[in-house]
Amino acid sequence: MESRGTKREAGEIEVAEPGNKLPRPAPSLPTDPALYSGPFPFYRRPSELGCFSLDAQRQYHGDARALRYYSPPPTNGQSPNFDLRDGYPDRYQPRDEEVQERLDHLLRWLLAHRGQLEGGPGWLAGAIVTWRGHLTKLLTTPYERQEGWQLAASRFQGTLYLSEVETPAARVQRLTRPPLLRELMYMGYKFEQYMCADKPGVSPDPSGEVNTNVAFCSVLRSRLGNHPLLFSGEVDCTNPQAPSTQPPTCYVELKTSKEMHSPGQWKSFYRHKLLKWWAQSFLPGVPNVVAGFRNPEGFVCSLKTFPTMEMFEYVRNDRDGWNPSVCMNFCAAFLSFAQNTVVEDDPRLVYLFSWEPGGPVTVSEHRDAPHAFLPPWPPGPHQSAWPQSGPVPPPADGEERF
Repeated sequence: MESRGTKREAGEIEVAEPGNKLPRPAPSLPTDPALYSGPFPFYRRPSELGCFSLDAQRQYHGDARALRYYSPPPTNGQSPNFDLRDGYPDRYQPRDEEVQERLDHLLRWLLAHRGQLEGGPGWLAGAIVTWRGHLTKLLTTPYERQEGWQLAASRFQGTLYLSEVETPAARVQRLTRPPLLRELMYMGYKFEQYMCADKPGVSPDPSGEVNTNVAFCSVLRSRLGNHPLLFSGEVDCTNPQAPSTQPPTCYVELKTSKEMHSPGQWKSFYRHKLLKWWAQSFLPGVPNVVAGFRNPEGFVCSLKTFPTMEMFEYVRNDRDGWNPSVCMNFCAAFLSFAQNTVVEDDPRLVYLFSWEPGGPVTVSEHRDAPHAFLPPWPPGPHQSAWPQSGPVPPPADGEERF
């Protein structure tokens, strides 16, 4: 992906460090897209370190038991005609959104595998650990006009941990979610049920319960600019027929959207929804998003595959479109801002980064509850469970760029 007006060879991405280095300490970070329109920054091709699963009771398992297999309907030119309202609300078990899981599941994986990390446990001392969804919000921030966010940050033994905090506005929105929006959320999960099977080579079974507690999560390593990253994100399914079965290139993201009937509707879709789809899939290296377009009655009328690396082409010539370079440069700038701000190594100390559309990112300091999110393990047997700090190895020669 490259910024407007630049050229690159096929499969090669222009590399540059973000040009806006922030002074330390920096009280705020601007978000104007024009400030981040430089060359695309270095982004290491994501590599999967491992995975874990969450079951129907939201219990953690350090394996791939929740992984599903992409099994689309035959391409015979007919409408899939999936009924996305089928089973609602009788066969629907939504996750309890009042439970704030923070980084708990990812930390549990990390503690179990700290000794197997490339470069040794010391690699973590310079890394940033977070969820893919938090990074996605950072990527889309320069173009977001409606929803703000808050990210809590703490440093422990050199590692910077980022965990989202629900804003008061988001909480009100969640608690007052209208019935139609709740049904639309169900439809997205129902679409996955029509498109995925529990085993490779088997047809999907959409007759069961839709339980959003169940999740398969990939844990990945990457680097943005000079920021090593370890992050995890939920994966919809793997494609047994993919050219490469090596994760994450075999993974598929599944989405739904309403049918489009005019050029104006498509333009809005490309500007807004496709930006979020791109950010969510580009970060972990998922190559394709398969979308089901639904009619007003809730039936899927058509399927369309959007290759992640081609999404920008839909807005390249749109003056009001989005630019991947802006997204990634802003994310790199925020990570620098956070690294330079969170200087005290204390898991009880939380720096709360806050942003509302139209303004800069600001930061405030807090201690302990309610914002502390790292486990308060006492000294003793558990202390050794934390990864020990150490020197950060230099980048490997030939590190693959994405």
